[in-house]
Amino acid sequence: MDIMALQNTQGAAGGYLASAEFATMLDKLGEVAARTGLNVAHGQQVIITAPLHAVPLVRRITEHAYKAGASLVSTFYSDEETTLARYKYAAEDTFDTAAGWLAGGMTEAFRNGAARMAITGSNPALLAGQNPERISRASRANSRVNRPAMEIITNFDVNWCIVAAASPAWAAQIFPDLPVDQAVEKLWQAIFSVSRITGENPVADWEAHNAVLHRRATFLNNARYSALHFKGPGTDLMVGLADGHEWAAGAEKAGNGIVCNPNIPTEEVFTTPHRLKVDGTVAATKPLSHQGTLIEDIRVRFEAGRIVEMHASKGEDVLARVLDTDEGARRLGEVALVPNSSPISRSGILFQNTLFDENAASHIALGQSYTKCMRDTAGLDEAALAARGANSSMIHIDWMIGSGEIDVDGMDAKGERVALMRKGEWVIEA
Repeated sequence: MDIMALQNTQGAAGGYLASAEFATMLDKLGEVAARTGLNVAHGQQVIITAPLHAVPLVRRITEHAYKAGASLVSTFYSDEETTLARYKYAAEDTFDTAAGWLAGGMTEAFRNGAARMAITGSNPALLAGQNPERISRASRANSRVNRPAMEIITNFDVNWCIVAAASPAWAAQIFPDLPVDQAVEKLWQAIFSVSRITGENPVADWEAHNAVLHRRATFLNNARYSALHFKGPGTDLMVGLADGHEWAAGAEKAGNGIVCNPNIPTEEVFTTPHRLKVDGTVAATKPLSHQGTLIEDIRVRFEAGRIVEMHASKGEDVLARVLDTDEGARRLGEVALVPNSSPISRSGILFQNTLFDENAASHIALGQSYTKCMRDTAGLDEAALAARGANSSMIHIDWMIGSGEIDVDGMDAKGERVALMRKGEWVIEA
């Protein structure tokens, strides 16, 4: 079945999408996205980016954003058919072109205080079979023009949030053995469940969940470990932490003073590793879905913070191109701890979408650091941040290294270790 045929099933889906139950759940997700995710301020503009299939969710988010006081909600839609058409039919010399005018407008809006809402859920296999060099060139071009806007986001200067909307094409990838209508229903129900909106009061449920995450982050910030040691099958990795690193989790205060949840769902506590102090070997515990390719069985070796050896049983060529994006692409920008018992992990679903899969397991991210995860950064330029360990890159790609077989220790400045996780579960509970 082609993409258009899949999209045309969106309105049927066995009647579920027309049910009162679905309408209620979608409205709850829209409310959580606007009030808990973004926490829209009175008079604030909101910019939404979304795939076409997410129109029903966009409408719910927009309604709740206006009820919360938004002055203007502007949505920019993407379409998978037109995205695919470029890689099939565009001239070879055009793949270094990106919409700088749009990126510039987004940057100006964020600098003026607009909130950012991104809705994910595109077909993870959309670009499978397309020319990987074209994909890489287009990705680099987009990264270049969008970097000023993304720096505002990674610096956490404004409130922002990412949520997901199911589509037939995505659902068919996740549940290939089910009829498409059943797959769409199952994916939506999974999204609702792991996004914690199935209870009577999801906003209150998120407040309670954030409190748990904050207790863990506070414990780690008070402990001031200098490094984390991950140990398990195929993994013996020491991750040094940046000077003045700060652990973050759940709802946090953005630079504009608004407390928001950047990710719905989220199960992680995360911080900034030191770009020069990562050593050892690590094996991925879940495949990485990247630009139409499922990269499987990733194994890499770090020396002095840099990947010097890498392997993958599938998609190794794609991984190699990722690592060659720029100098920072071979170094880490994030390390995160997630219990193996998280709702995403318990679902048993490989979503092939980072928003979900990163919250199924402890993970690391190649590329750009989040300076929000460092203390006292005001006025520091890129060189000063790098001296403290922050990494700089055009990419930020998370991949999972945690499981029920991975232990994690915190290392203090004297090299003494404290057990943090055993077999993927927290052994400390603040």
